[in-house]
Amino acid sequence: MKREILFRLDTPYRQPFAIEGFRFGSGEKACAIVGGIRGNEVQQMYVCARLVKAFSALEEQGALLPGNEILVIPCVNRFSMNVGSRFWPMDQTDINRMFPGYDQGETTQRIAAALFEAVKGYRYGIHFASFYLPGDFVPHVRIMDTGYQTSSLGSLFGLPYVVMRTPKPIDTTTLNYNWQIWESNAFSLYTRETDRIDEASAGQAVSAVLRYLSRVGVLKYTCHSGFMPSVINENDLATVLTPAGGIFRARKAPGDEVSYGEVIGEILDPFTADRLAPVTATTSGLVFFAMDKPLVLEHEVAFKLIRRLHA
Repeated sequence: MKREILFRLDTPYRQPFAIEGFRFGSGEKACAIVGGIRGNEVQQMYVCARLVKAFSALEEQGALLPGNEILVIPCVNRFSMNVGSRFWPMDQTDINRMFPGYDQGETTQRIAAALFEAVKGYRYGIHFASFYLPGDFVPHVRIMDTGYQTSSLGSLFGLPYVVMRTPKPIDTTTLNYNWQIWESNAFSLYTRETDRIDEASAGQAVSAVLRYLSRVGVLKYTCHSGFMPSVINENDLATVLTPAGGIFRARKAPGDEVSYGEVIGEILDPFTADRLAPVTATTSGLVFFAMDKPLVLEHEVAFKLIRRLHA
């Protein structure tokens, strides 16, 4: 294992900003893995830290197949993490909306450019990402449908679902999209949590990466086969909106089965705790995403559901 500084930026107000990486093996650029780009992505950083530990042990055992290099970057934005800000503290810009970056631009553009320079050219790119809404997911792999993607590779992770996303204009500045444009097979992995550590889904994510790399010929690693995933399109997910503002209480969690019209949450009056409105399932199926937020406005996304085929 080689631990190195991939990028350093002097600052006038704190210690230098740095991005650290961990390299395993040598030879062809096989796989780059990126964790927390945003300051609240603690779970994403933790999963990468566990991967660093796993790869170190596998390298000592001679389980990395010759001619392959793996790069792991657990945390890109330690400044934001130190002060508890999801985005860059000085101007609240999102580094994951700055790719491929510009090395003569604003600070977050320079950070994105340096990160992308370090991770481009790898055969596979894995980003542990988070959603723009606070909440929990069923663990899954997400792939941008750019025309460069290979959806069948996503099934090799052995997670329950592979989600295909049709890119919107805002997606063209993300790491995943630009990885694909520069001819890497790019995947975003989502676990249950973001700003809290969930050991079970972290372990599932670590196993998924090791399973994938063993199946594509980078590692010599024996693991259980995982799930036979379902491939779904993000546009086919049913959205359940909050019918009123107030205190949100979820009755269902990711992975739970629901029926059409079933009460899966409720909105409470913040001053009396009386129920203002039920939150009901718009289709029969399975909870894919559940909001984790105590106070909501009307018409916020409370749940996303995977429809049953016969529903």
